[in-house]
Amino acid sequence: MKVNMSGLDKGIRIVIAITIAILYWQDIIHGTLAYVLLALAIIFVLTSLVSFCPLYTLFGINTCKVKK
Repeated sequence: MKVNMSGLDKGIRIVIAITIAILYWQDIIHGTLAYVLLALAIIFVLTSLVSFCPLYTLFGINTCKVKK
């Protein structure tokens, strides 16, 4: 796996995941929507930890700066 996510991209994903977790914890979101968003939050955290997003590969996106 090549790294294809920048630090800013990882930070945004972590903030979104934390926001979803807080909304769930405060019982603002519930039911099926909550579970779908929690799954998305887990995916965001995992992709941020490994700095690789499989969807970026499919669409040819690379936000990581390449060293020459």
